Amino acid sequence: MRKLNKNLKASIIVVNYNNSKYINRCINSVKNQTYKNLELIFVDDCSTDNSIFFAKKFKKIRILKTNKKTKHGSYNQINAYKKGLSKSKGEIIFFLDSDDFYKKNKVTKIINYFKQNDTQICFDKPIIYFNKVKQFKLEIIKRNKFLVPWPQFGPQSCIAIRKKYLLKILPKISIYKFENIWFDFRLINQAFVDFNKVLTVKDHLTFYQQNDDTISSKFKKFSKNWWKRRNEAHDFLKYLYNKNGKKFFLSLDYFVTYIVNKVI
Repeated sequence: MRKLNKNLKASIIVVNYNNSKYINRCINSVKNQTYKNLELIFVDDCSTDNSIFFAKKFKKIRILKTNKKTKHGSYNQINAYKKGLSKSKGEIIFFLDSDDFYKKNKVTKIINYFKQNDTQICFDKPIIYFNKVKQFKLEIIKRNKFLVPWPQFGPQSCIAIRKKYLLKILPKISIYKFENIWFDFRLINQAFVDFNKVLTVKDHLTFYQQNDDTISSKFKKFSKNWWKRRNEAHDFLKYLYNKNGKKFFLSLDYFVTYIVNKVI
C-alpha cells in the first residue's frame, strides 16, 4: 500500500457561475470541515450576479476569475477547473460545484480513504438535495460493462483525485470536443480505462443540489436530447480507448443507442 504524508494537504476547488444564493452555504461547508490542512480555491466563471461579493466576505480563500467564455458550459467548466488546479498546492484535489455542499467530516473521511487504499481517484455517494425536508441518499450500483460500458458514479462534487494523476490525464480528457460530455464523466471514464475500476466510498458525504434550471434538466431520461447525449458519451468513450491504445468493445447499450439515434 502506498504511504502518504499523514499531514497531506487537500485542495478544494469550487467552480461558480451565477450561484450567489448558494455561495455562503457552499463555502461554510468547507470552512467547517473537521480536517484543517486544506485550502479553498474559488473560481468564478464570468458570473453576472453578485457571486464575487459573497465570496469576498470569507477569509483565507483564494478567489480567481476566468477570462474567457465559450458557448459550451462543459468547456467553460474544464477551463475553470484548470485555472484552479494551476494554483493548487494540495496532494489530493477535491471538486465542488458552488450550489453543492459537504458534510463536515467529508474531507477527513476521503483523506483517510486515500491512506487506506491504493487508488488514484475515488468518489463518495451523494445525498440528492431539494431542500431541508426533501432529500434522499443515492446508492451507486455496480454495472456490467458489457451492458453499459461506463460505471455509475456520483456527481462532480463527489470526486476526489490525486493531483499527480490528474495532471497526467488532463491533456487526454480536456479536449474541446464532445460538448455535452462534462468533466466528471471524462475523469471517471479515463480512470476506468486505466484501472478497469473506480473505488466508491461507502458514505454519503456530499449534498447534491437539485434545481429546475440545471443543465441536466435539459436531458430528461429517454428524451431526444438524452439519447443524443448518450450517443456522444459512447463516441467519447471510443475516443478514450483509442487514445490509450486499447480496444473499444461494443456493449448492448452502444447498439441500442445507435439504433434509437437513427430513428429519432
